[in-house]
Amino acid sequence: MNTPVVFIHGLWIHALSWHPWQDLFGERGHETLAPGWPGEADSVEASRADPGPTARLGVDEITDAYAKTLATLGAPPIVVGHSFGGLIAQKLLSRGQAAAAVAISPAPIKGIRVLPLSLLRSSLPVLSRPGNKRKAVALTEKQFAYAFGNALPRSESDELYRRWAIPSPGRPLFEASSANFTRNAPTAIDTGRGDRGPLLLVAAGKDHTVPAVVVRAAHRLYAGSGSVTEIVTYADRGHSAPFDHGWRELADDTLAWLARQAL
Repeated sequence: MNTPVVFIHGLWIHALSWHPWQDLFGERGHETLAPGWPGEADSVEASRADPGPTARLGVDEITDAYAKTLATLGAPPIVVGHSFGGLIAQKLLSRGQAAAAVAISPAPIKGIRVLPLSLLRSSLPVLSRPGNKRKAVALTEKQFAYAFGNALPRSESDELYRRWAIPSPGRPLFEASSANFTRNAPTAIDTGRGDRGPLLLVAAGKDHTVPAVVVRAAHRLYAGSGSVTEIVTYADRGHSAPFDHGWRELADDTLAWLARQAL
């Protein structure tokens, strides 16, 4: 059996969206898990009906919950995360709790100073109201189409919204937006650590929520590390890349990269 793989979703998308990846990785000999965030219901419908249990979650609480799951596996697994899940994957890797990490369009870690307008617009439904720091917030179909589905036909974006979109806590966005002004920011990562496992950063060239320039800035922060840190960009993909019609390309490339790392 190959190294286990744990998948971590980001804001506004349910954990069930990883099922195609789990099936593919399982066929390649990996045990897989895709736990939801703490308090997240098992189904999309139930998560929409009662998002309250996740309303006050922050980055540290989510990371610690995944760390407990990883600790049950006997050995550090591979972690694959998308958006805020990609940030959390990097935190777990830097703690030595993961053997390797793949961060797809990862939310900004502390130290990134580029602030594209599309990122601000994607975050506006949450950050425009300070009270959202203590609430779970849902996107409308139109907001989802801008933040996730802008590289897709609108019909596919709307279908993905109906299939996977759930309300998510606003607090992680507030934590990320204030990180560079916060001493012990939850989004801080030891990017200079040289004894961690390999890291792959994945950027999407049409991503509105985490533009490729943000991912490239994260890659530069790791320049002082002696550990493997690579970046790949998919020029025509958006923030929906891990779960839209083109998910298989990313999944196959991830498997190939892991094979090159002997994982």
